[in-house]
Amino acid sequence: CGFLMPIKLTSDSLSYSKVTELVLDNCRSSNGEIEGLNDSFKELEFLSMANVELTSLAKLPTLSKLRKLELSDNIISGGLEVLAERCPNLTYLNLSGNKIKDLGTVEALQNLKNLKSLDLFNCEITNLEDYRDSIFELLQQITYLDGFDQEDNEAPDSEDDDDEEGDEDDDDEDEDEAGPPGEYEEEDDEDDGGSDLGEGEEEEEVGLSYLMKEEIQ
Repeated sequence: CGFLMPIKLTSDSLSYSKVTELVLDNCRSSNGEIEGLNDSFKELEFLSMANVELTSLAKLPTLSKLRKLELSDNIISGGLEVLAERCPNLTYLNLSGNKIKDLGTVEALQNLKNLKSLDLFNCEITNLEDYRDSIFELLQQITYLDGFDQEDNEAPDSEDDDDEEGDEDDDDEDEDEAGPPGEYEEEDDEDDGGSDLGEGEEEEEVGLSYLMKEEIQ
């Protein structure tokens, strides 16, 4: 949505069971919640609800396959324990620009055992002394906080990684395809030469017999 408008998901507009990605950015939640977002989205892996005036996660449905959740620029201040209960397989969580103020609030994320990346940009909690060290100590399962690991190495772009892996695979395939044909061509040349003998189907046997005689001599 280019501007704020009410969110209302209807069964007529979506085949919920087949949806894997859902983006509701810049829409307006109803009383701080999402109307129509329910347990029917069984295959959902990516959900983005940035800047929707979301105040609570209390009515977040069970999304067991959800891996990435974008909740930036909302009004969430707590209740994060809901995430472990309903989205246990989250690997990436973006809570930047919310009302997260203290470590006690974030502690609820300890039960997200698969969480690898957490963003808390522009949350009040980032003003705490030793903020980064405290979060890494509290959430020992995460690798990246606000895009960087504990040694300040930037998190890789997953899409770029996929592209690079794809290119490498393509290169390997090209090399594999390039090598063998040359060998086959040489074999074809030998076969062509043998065809001049007019032996037909027996030319392979003749060639082997000839080689065996050469080795015996």
